[in-house]
Amino acid sequence: MSQKRRKSAVPSSQNRTVRSSLAQDDGPEDFSFTQPSSSQVQRGLERLTPAQVDRKMAEVVQFILIKDQKKVPIKRADIVRHVVKEYRNIYPEIMKRVTRTFEQVFGLNLVEIDTKNHVYILINKLEPASGELASMSPGDHRTGLLFVILSIIFMKGGVVKESVVWNTLKKLRVEPGEKHEDFGDVKKLVTEEFVRQKNLEYVRIPHTDPVEYEFRWGLRAETEVSKLKMLQFVSELHDQEPQSWTQQYKEATSSEGTSSQRPQPL
Repeated sequence: MSQKRRKSAVPSSQNRTVRSSLAQDDGPEDFSFTQPSSSQVQRGLERLTPAQVDRKMAEVVQFILIKDQKKVPIKRADIVRHVVKEYRNIYPEIMKRVTRTFEQVFGLNLVEIDTKNHVYILINKLEPASGELASMSPGDHRTGLLFVILSIIFMKGGVVKESVVWNTLKKLRVEPGEKHEDFGDVKKLVTEEFVRQKNLEYVRIPHTDPVEYEFRWGLRAETEVSKLKMLQFVSELHDQEPQSWTQQYKEATSSEGTSSQRPQPL
């Protein structure tokens, strides 16, 4: 999703340290980490200088920014393992400062989208394009393609077979089996990159032979994308009012009304 240009949060020496941490493979999902109590955090802070805490906070900010360049969700386990390390006893305080930095310096929200596995993303509310996909700037091509796919899924009731998506894209002269000038390998972009970014879910349909897959909205899309604005976008394309699609309009307005229940910034 489009985000404003970001400033460097840490000195170059820290940048190199964080990048070397990123070069390591992610560890096992069951990485052991117990959230410290408030008293443990307080004792940990008493043993450190403010400069030490701020430096570690800056390293975490840089780690998340680098991860987010590829829109890869960030795991708490990776933050602790690769960056926080021996400062884990003050992890809550570090993350509190990290979250505040993203909000105040970058205008972004750090959101925990998976509370069970502690997975985070940086979000910037997506503003849908007002008009035809062709009117988007070159830098928006991938966002435009994603937006089209999300709109197909939404208009089809929240889940759609893979074949429906490919057939619709073919009508837009985007062939999944060919190299595209703007998108490269379209199928890989859609089924791997968009999925890894948590923008889409690509799920095998049980008991199908030959095997079939279906698409759903991913956790990032559910968090960032306004269904009402998406419906308005589709309505403009068809020169109709949003209310013309009764089911979708009801879902979109209901979604806007309950947006406060979506995952909130830390």
